[in-house]
Amino acid sequence: MSESLTAAIEVGGAELRYAKEVLDEAGTDAWDRLLDWLMDDYFRLETAGLENLPAEGPAVVVANHSGAWGLDAFILHKALTRHLDRPLCMPAAPLTFRFPVIGSYARKCGAIPLDPTLGLDRLTAGGIVGIFPEGIAGLEKPFRSRYRLRPFSPGFAVTAVKAGAPVVPVSVIGAEEALPRIGALPALARLLDLPCFPLTSLFPLPAKWLITVGEPIPAPVRPASFAARSAAARLLCAQAQEAVQGLVDRERPRRATPFW
Repeated sequence: MSESLTAAIEVGGAELRYAKEVLDEAGTDAWDRLLDWLMDDYFRLETAGLENLPAEGPAVVVANHSGAWGLDAFILHKALTRHLDRPLCMPAAPLTFRFPVIGSYARKCGAIPLDPTLGLDRLTAGGIVGIFPEGIAGLEKPFRSRYRLRPFSPGFAVTAVKAGAPVVPVSVIGAEEALPRIGALPALARLLDLPCFPLTSLFPLPAKWLITVGEPIPAPVRPASFAARSAAARLLCAQAQEAVQGLVDRERPRRATPFW
């Protein structure tokens, strides 16, 4: 291969990479503006209890997960970071990073790949981490089971005990109606290599959203033995799920109708 052809290929590759970066940045900016419009004008989001978010020190924010496609994760992150003066790190499933624009936006907002430590390094450094302990099971709930939380995975509680971080319960109301899961398409999920492909509206419905932050649950003093730490984590997990479910049940009646 001649030197001129090699140089031309290198220049072409650099131009393609630059074009990809420009398009990616434009896409993430558009997604960010769309989220602002959805929150402020379309969903008419109301927040309450933001004073319960600690201004410093480690904390684990724990919320219910609902609605098809996990839009609530992006809405919750933006709603809380508008109030916080520090980053909110949210571990995200590998699927999130597979989508070109959404994956780049998630990385830009501080999302990290989901792993068993669930952001332990961020917590030990004094950071704040957001978790959806229902995982994808929360998104797979049929509409008839809306706002009934699936069992929490205790991993977040193990991490909180290790880091000595309080758990801050949060309820998200509105996602169930905005993107109701009325079925699934397993064949399409297998074709696209996705955990599931929900049958839902093509565009979010104009549901009324409420995000409420509850009072922090203090982390127990870290026990010395493994058995005692496991027991403390299970208790903290149960307390957190009860607190989030209690917030959900309390906040739902605040809406005159789901679409008011």
